[in-house]
Amino acid sequence: MSSSPLSKGRPRDPRSHEAIIKATAELLVEVGYAATSIGAVAARAGVGKDTIYRRWPGKAELVFEAVFTTTDEAPAPNTGTLTGDLTVLLQGLVDEFHAPAAAAALPGLLADFAADPELKARIRGDFLAPSKERLLIVFERAVLREEIAAGTPVDLILDTLAGAVFFHVGLVGEHPDQQLAARLATVVAQGIEVR
Repeated sequence: MSSSPLSKGRPRDPRSHEAIIKATAELLVEVGYAATSIGAVAARAGVGKDTIYRRWPGKAELVFEAVFTTTDEAPAPNTGTLTGDLTVLLQGLVDEFHAPAAAAALPGLLADFAADPELKARIRGDFLAPSKERLLIVFERAVLREEIAAGTPVDLILDTLAGAVFFHVGLVGEHPDQQLAARLATVVAQGIEVR
């Protein structure tokens, strides 16, 4: 996932951005979502609150980017098989949801999303849509390799994959074993492959 598309004023300093993201993740682990504030993040990162508000409309967007977009800069995997590509993608999600900052952030983020439909729409538009676009490449390659049919409901499959990881690791709090991503990828790929 890419950073929030807000771009006003002078160019962003990548060092400030990185310091803000790091401070956010550290505070989440140390004090939890509720006690993590823009002021506390700014103080730890050594920036002004205005610097943060120029990049993120609020705490939820900042936390979401700091915690749940760590694997989004990687190119779409190209292992040569749908199962292999899905395994790589799912391992990234498993690692992301299993991180201590994610465990600390998830309950508060879910509560904020439920209470604020506009926030949910911003997260979906600013963060999830670009990420989903990148993941579609994996399914386009699978169609070209004739592993899946052209009419396969890709959005539903992506939601199923993310939902399985979210439920197993993020919500239930299971400790993922080394084979979780590969097992989920195999189940899904076998369910949608051309026979």
